[in-house]
Amino acid sequence: MSEPSMHSADQSKNAQWQQTFYRIRSNKAFELFVVGVIIFSALMIGAKTYDISPALMKTVYVLDWFITIVFLIEIIIRFLGEENKRHFFKSGWNIFDTLIVTISLIPIDNSDMALVGRLVRIFRVLRMVSIIPELRMLLNSLIKALPQLGYVLLLMFIIFYIYAAIGSTFFRTVNQDLWGDIALSLLTLFRVMTFEDWTDVMYETMEVYPFSWAFYLTFIFFTAFAFLNMIIGIVVNVLEEEHQRVRAQEAEAAGEPTLIELKQQLDEIKALLQQQRQ
Repeated sequence: MSEPSMHSADQSKNAQWQQTFYRIRSNKAFELFVVGVIIFSALMIGAKTYDISPALMKTVYVLDWFITIVFLIEIIIRFLGEENKRHFFKSGWNIFDTLIVTISLIPIDNSDMALVGRLVRIFRVLRMVSIIPELRMLLNSLIKALPQLGYVLLLMFIIFYIYAAIGSTFFRTVNQDLWGDIALSLLTLFRVMTFEDWTDVMYETMEVYPFSWAFYLTFIFFTAFAFLNMIIGIVVNVLEEEHQRVRAQEAEAAGEPTLIELKQQLDEIKALLQQQRQ
């Protein structure tokens, strides 16, 4: 057999293996199995917080290593199922998963780095986000919404600061623990915004300042109603844009025309009709 034909046979064999691993990683049963292992890993982390017998602790230790090996095999299958191996590590989630699994393989439980090992195992629960596309979409939407949310949060902080300064100025003599300085006032206002016994705080100041109810009601209107609804609106808008982007990618992958392409086709049809009329 000539060298070109041998090279072609090797490429065909590699392509078959790549398709096999791709089918495995795209299989819903495989995804559900990995999700189940992640949930079981989270339960194991919770079990370690209890006072359990040494024999049971050894069992937990063995199961923890079993979970790590399963994660390692899953990462390898995902990597081998990637058509272009270089693109695998262009995804931040793939890098995150690989780092978590790699660090979990290092035996540091009985060393000074034991705390790091426990923290890494806790973060394995976040792998649920990289496995489930819907969770990944939600997180990506939140990240993309951060620039817009930043301005809303800045304005919200300004309102907080103004009201905290007013509260500390007038209500310090009423309750030093709640309004003693501006930092305590900010914490108190956060309590008011979250409706955590805020009426107790209001009635206490109303005994000295009868019209102080206006201070609390206007603050709640600005923060709990106006700003929080603005934040929700921004997140929902970005999430809808992310959904549209994903649908466009799926349509492009399936060979279906996207909305932009349909619009272009309609414009071309309109231009042809106008030319015919002329």
